[in-house]
Amino acid sequence: MTRILAADAAGIAEAAALLGTGGLVAFPTETVYGLGADATDDRAVARIFEAKARPRFNPLIVHVSDAEAAFRLGRSDDRARALAAVFWPGPLTLVLPAVADCPVSLLARAGLDTVAVRVSTHPVAQALLAEAGLPIAAPSANRSGHVSPTTAAHVLDDLAGRIDAVLDGGPCPVGVESTVLDLSDESPTVLRPGGVTVEEIEAVIGPIALAGQGDDAAPKSPGRVESHYAPSLPLRLDARSIGPDEALLAFGPSPLSAPVAINLSPKGDLTEAAARLYAALRALDAEARQRGLTRIAVMPIPARGFGLAIADRLRRAAAPRCPPDPDGG
Repeated sequence: MTRILAADAAGIAEAAALLGTGGLVAFPTETVYGLGADATDDRAVARIFEAKARPRFNPLIVHVSDAEAAFRLGRSDDRARALAAVFWPGPLTLVLPAVADCPVSLLARAGLDTVAVRVSTHPVAQALLAEAGLPIAAPSANRSGHVSPTTAAHVLDDLAGRIDAVLDGGPCPVGVESTVLDLSDESPTVLRPGGVTVEEIEAVIGPIALAGQGDDAAPKSPGRVESHYAPSLPLRLDARSIGPDEALLAFGPSPLSAPVAINLSPKGDLTEAAARLYAALRALDAEARQRGLTRIAVMPIPARGFGLAIADRLRRAAAPRCPPDPDGG
């Protein structure tokens, strides 16, 4: 049975004890709920993959308490330290060359010579990391490919009975995963847009590249599998009209109407839209299926700031579904 723990001192202490003995604990970050395990424990990391039914080639982000803890796992340079000074704690993940004898499980690193690290700003995550004294591998706390969770209830929808506990810290304020920036090469590249915008990063370190779309054979980052973040109904993107069998995911002052509709932000606020995205997809998917609708039409999202992250998640949610992983992931 999956236990619900209050985000108080006793709950955090119990969650940390579970992590220290190889358990799986979902916990809130400022972005989404993460499914945490001791990143140095191969068996605990394997339990993450089992619980999520996650493809084995997809690496995990490792959460640590501060920048210095991150740089004990991955080699830093001037760019990494400049970004850490501005954005950590916060929704930015850095992919760095792993240090010699990096203690993070190779399973969590997908066998790569890099490690993805971040420092969360959420007070519950900070308290849990301090109490556990461990680097915590923590992908989103949902079945692989499903909509990411922004509340404890969302976690239970997917993982009840498959994990040990959920540390309930309320809704996640950002609602879209962290930006993943690859600094393992000379040319910095955004592998996944997210809670820190491209413009904000470029203001610190100068021009950066955006990774091309596609299903990477061996991605360096979570969220690079093409079919991802998917509700059960198929999505039709950039919709400017609505079919009779469609529900509507709207954005901005919408001239469109549908029998089932949710507007991410009637006033066109991309930050509000990002925070509401996953909860809206879950609710819309459930109601549309109940009404016998067969598809979700999605209005265009502006390709700027948080819009890039939202569009990335929606594109992956609309992609053809991946076949099951032959190794059971």
